[in-house]
Amino acid sequence: MIEKQGENARRFAVGTRVGVAWLHETDGVCEYCRSGAENLCDNPTFTGYTVDGGYAEYIVAPEDFVYAIPAGFPDEQAAPLFCAGIIGFRSLRLSGVKAGARLGFYGFGAAAHVAIQVARHWGVEVFACTRDVRHQKLALELGAAWAGSTFDEPPKKLDAAIVFAPAGEIVPTALKALKKSGALILGGIHMSAIPSFSYELLYQERMIRSVANNTRQDGEDFLRVAAEIPIRTHVQIYPLREANRALNALKNDAISGAAVLRIAE
Repeated sequence: MIEKQGENARRFAVGTRVGVAWLHETDGVCEYCRSGAENLCDNPTFTGYTVDGGYAEYIVAPEDFVYAIPAGFPDEQAAPLFCAGIIGFRSLRLSGVKAGARLGFYGFGAAAHVAIQVARHWGVEVFACTRDVRHQKLALELGAAWAGSTFDEPPKKLDAAIVFAPAGEIVPTALKALKKSGALILGGIHMSAIPSFSYELLYQERMIRSVANNTRQDGEDFLRVAAEIPIRTHVQIYPLREANRALNALKNDAISGAAVLRIAE
């Protein structure tokens, strides 16, 4: 919620519920910003990484990079939308899936459990590959046609797949599951080394593409769709003072859905 406006800030009134995403600000003048690809900006800043925020009671953010929270989303429900939700949405866009397509998810955490709700809203059939039985169960509850272990082969060939898990060894397995001309989207900021694999897995015009950040248009479009569905996030809430415990739970794959830090006691 906005507590105070900057000297020239006029976009949102004090008291408005807003969210701040990973992409904190761009320079607006580099070749990428000028071509509409601000997610690839040469001089960006990132929330909680290059600027303070994320693990704080207060944050200062440029008004042009702040989003209004749609009505109907409690704060805890809204929190995952501004990081995992937006990047999952961009991954879906880059996959090119449309109604009737078959889409694979590798890893089923915060981003995937939101993205599946968008995919199902679009009429896309989802197949979830994830090592944890609890996550497989959640995927089925959210509308997956099938859920299996990470390296299981889905029962049908996929039009596209998204790897949310930061594990490079998944890439050859995901490629093997694709139809001809299928797209494999890598949705993480970091990933362990990708092992060598036979060119046959990539042949027949299959494509591997990474995802980098989000544009503001991604954020606005996603929040509009999220309100239409409406998306319901599965969250585990931790008080701010237990942020390290939350991070440790994430590290050990112990979160079903998304972890959220509650600022106020």
